[in-house]
Amino acid sequence: MGAHLQPLALRLLALTFPLVAKGFSDETLEKTVKSEGYCSRILRAQGTRREGYNEFSLRVEGDPEFYKPGNSYRVTLSAATPAYFRGFTLIALKEGKEGDKEEDHAGTFQIIDEEETQFMSNCPVAVTESTPRRRTRIQVFWTAPPAGTGCVILKASIVQKRIIYFQDEGSLTKKICEQDSASEGVTDKPILDCCACGTAKYRLTFYGNWSEKTHPKDFPRRTNHWSAIIGSSHSKNYILWEYGGYASEGVKQVAELGSPVKMEEEIRQQSDEVLTVIKAKAQWPAWQPLNVRAAPSAEFSVDRHRHLMSFLTMLGPSPDWNVGLSAEDLCTKDCGWVQRVVQDLIPWDAGTDSGVSYESPNKPTVPQEKIRPLTSLDHPQSPFYDPEGGSIKLVARVVIERIARKGEQCNIVPDNIDDIVADLAPEEKEEDDTPETCIYSNWSPWSACSSSTCEKGKRMRQRMLKAQLDLSVPCPDTQDFQPCMGPGCSDEDGSTCMMSDWITWSPCSVSCGMGTRSRERYVKQFPEDGSMCKVPTEETEKCIVNEECSPSSCLVTEWGEWDECSASCGTGMRRRHRMIKMTPADGSMCKAETTEAEKCMMPECHTIPCLLSPWSEWSDCSVTCGKGMRTRQRMLKSAAELGDCNEELEQAEKCMLPECPINCELTEWSQWSECNTSCGKGHMIRTRMIKIEPQFGGTVCPETVQRTKCRVRKCLRGPGMEKRRWKEAREKRRSEQAKKTIDSEQYPVCRLKPWTAWTECSTLCGGGIQERYMMVKKRSKSTQFTSCKDKKELRACNVHPC
Repeated sequence: MGAHLQPLALRLLALTFPLVAKGFSDETLEKTVKSEGYCSRILRAQGTRREGYNEFSLRVEGDPEFYKPGNSYRVTLSAATPAYFRGFTLIALKEGKEGDKEEDHAGTFQIIDEEETQFMSNCPVAVTESTPRRRTRIQVFWTAPPAGTGCVILKASIVQKRIIYFQDEGSLTKKICEQDSASEGVTDKPILDCCACGTAKYRLTFYGNWSEKTHPKDFPRRTNHWSAIIGSSHSKNYILWEYGGYASEGVKQVAELGSPVKMEEEIRQQSDEVLTVIKAKAQWPAWQPLNVRAAPSAEFSVDRHRHLMSFLTMLGPSPDWNVGLSAEDLCTKDCGWVQRVVQDLIPWDAGTDSGVSYESPNKPTVPQEKIRPLTSLDHPQSPFYDPEGGSIKLVARVVIERIARKGEQCNIVPDNIDDIVADLAPEEKEEDDTPETCIYSNWSPWSACSSSTCEKGKRMRQRMLKAQLDLSVPCPDTQDFQPCMGPGCSDEDGSTCMMSDWITWSPCSVSCGMGTRSRERYVKQFPEDGSMCKVPTEETEKCIVNEECSPSSCLVTEWGEWDECSASCGTGMRRRHRMIKMTPADGSMCKAETTEAEKCMMPECHTIPCLLSPWSEWSDCSVTCGKGMRTRQRMLKSAAELGDCNEELEQAEKCMLPECPINCELTEWSQWSECNTSCGKGHMIRTRMIKIEPQFGGTVCPETVQRTKCRVRKCLRGPGMEKRRWKEAREKRRSEQAKKTIDSEQYPVCRLKPWTAWTECSTLCGGGIQERYMMVKKRSKSTQFTSCKDKKELRACNVHPC
């Protein structure tokens, strides 16, 4: 296997250990690894642990001190901004074991995302990266070992530009011990207290990825949906749901019925422990393009006491399967608020219903079982079943973004650009709440950014208030601001050197005369190509304080920041101020100016083309099922003298409702076949074909084959029977020949060709049709011979059932 195809961790071993000398081939390396014992090669680096490497951390969800045998726990390996890692290795060892034997390893890992993680080829119990690339977070599930195993050490190594080795203690090691049977009811170690200040506001957006394309096995095409989302921001004293716990009645109703009513009631009963109830609409069908319907979202707040977030939503139809987050902590150890969380989700079982497929009949689980993640080996009839025990494909992703912070903040680590931009971001409103009595112009174009560098800046747009019909109703602001930065400052550009914004200028080095002052910034992100940043991190400039230092001069402070521009558009004025620190020593008057003014430019003032009312509500969908259209309107309120209005007054968009039922459609019945006997009792059949199969609850197809009795002349018996039957057949042929002769004399121009062979049967089983034809040999041009026509016969075939 070529080196470019091996896991990164394995390739780096060739650089780490002197045993692999120059000239060793990859095959030699693999043989060497295998010859040295079970996983022993990747564990040899324990002795060179690095101290104080705290930007990388290994965490077990909920930070438990004890594990319950057989329970599953989510394990996260993450890097704090601006750190990252390219590769990693994750193992679980019994305490005191070296790991060179299979029995030294404890529990089993389960892959969540195959694009991110895989099992190590030369150490199958270890998890490593699937592809080497920059990443800040990976997640796997770890199932605890059986009772009697004792303490387990979860250990990780990471690869950045060089290997950060396995640690025996510290941020890349987690020790978790078996819970004694005597303490079965004791909860895990509580989540740490939050030291953040103020409050933070977040937006949760749920992206379902469960469809017939991604999960084709037994996919329920008619009624697939996500139920309404229900959850809350809460304290550590209240748990909505958790792996290894039992579902409450509210969780059970969401899990089995998709009803959030009882769950919301339970949440509101915990009013002292809950800050915000999180609710979002259901989604029918389960997956839709974002241009048809936006992903469900909800906003919520957190504070120091209620800094956890939990939610759940039912995957329907299903016995009791859900997805969600449990006690996600949005408070950081640095006394700040998490800026963004992206979590991929797999389904979990609430333990209240024993069904194994999407549409299994109701079968309560007695006694109730604990909440657990679904696996690919649960049951052969499960839609997620994989006989090889592979990972379950992800069914959803949730994105939690911080959109605002309020109140005084006390985070230890200084804000970076992401933090500042997140706080400046305007909070989007679902509906226009402008009062009907306030008549505005349209918004002007956005102004240029106030910053041409990577420092924080703002851009502005404005509108004009044309009329206030009711003075008692206040009208909202006429200005709107948006965060911005100079060109080349996007986090998406991995080839540039990302810098923090400048820290405030230091005070001038002198209190009188000319001195210097400086300011600093730090590297936020290094280029992906590994090159060094050549951007300066320190800046110095001259400063003058109190130009004259004679006894007759007064001492003043440095100038403060400029005030905002006095004009909202066009040209205005702005001012800055300073204060007098000390009057002249000789008692004379202080002649220093304490205020300074200059011109400032704001966005160009625009004229008002027209005045419009707010948009009306969207109309109902034009159909009751399937794809349709809906519309909304607004009215022109401008006076005629203000000129023509080119703004649209009506908008239309697509809407999607559950698929329409499609009924079964059949062809007409064929003609009855010939009797299946030449004498005595028999039967005839006729058939029809299915043109359209029923879908989405349409009417089912009726019978497609019908049979009826038929009776031919009695079957004759006796020794002279065959002779008599032959004689009757000969007379019949003579009679038919005589009739043909008469017909040909009466209609000499109408002659028919012999019968064609029978066609192939239209179906292989279940009753089909065969045809044969007798064509006119010579047709008269005269219209009087109307009986001269082609002939056609039908008969049934392949009547045996399928």
